[in-house]
Amino acid sequence: MRTFWSDPYLWIHAAGVAAVPLGLVVCLLGLAVGDPLLPVWLELGLIAIVGIAPIVWMQWQKPFYIFSLVAVAVKPERLTDDQRRILTLFKSRRSPVWIGLGALVMWVLLWQIYLIAPIAADVTPFPVRGLGLGVAAIAFLASNLFLQVPLSVGRVLLASDQEFAVAQPFAVEQILPAFSVLGLKVNQIVLPLLPDEIAAAPTASIGADPLNSVTDFSTPDADDSADIL
Repeated sequence: MRTFWSDPYLWIHAAGVAAVPLGLVVCLLGLAVGDPLLPVWLELGLIAIVGIAPIVWMQWQKPFYIFSLVAVAVKPERLTDDQRRILTLFKSRRSPVWIGLGALVMWVLLWQIYLIAPIAADVTPFPVRGLGLGVAAIAFLASNLFLQVPLSVGRVLLASDQEFAVAQPFAVEQILPAFSVLGLKVNQIVLPLLPDEIAAAPTASIGADPLNSVTDFSTPDADDSADIL
């Protein structure tokens, strides 16, 4: 196993690909509502643009910041050197081929879903076609995100230990401009898997936000007790 594979964020986001089918099912239910309001090519084109273009642009220009979950993200200054090396690999191992193949696969799936959508007409919960199209576009956007991010993670996981070792830690001050960092910034979300990674994690500085800092509740030593008495 490669040394950097122990980072839990890599596996959490790699597992996100499991959410793709769920997003496509919601997309199917949205497309199953009523009769088309627009020509087929236009409806498909609009959903594809909304669902594919923003994610492709993000992954190429400002890749998703994987040290985040849902609506919270680890502060860049709280990352270890190894985690910042992982960010360097995300930048250096970006591949337009992988991104393009992911987009092509999602387009083909959207076309197939559009063709079979009428079979779900009796079970869709959405009342009108316009609302259904909006839901379908959002669900398709989420599906693309949950595919493209794991693809990028896969590229990083394929890097060798040597490539990881020579990678320079990404500059802390450059992380926010270079990556899409979404959500509330906190000191920590997921505990490291290995003890040495816990020791390597930066500690909160004096004066840090008390809501995001760990308070030391250790028992005072004998000298401190004597002073108190």
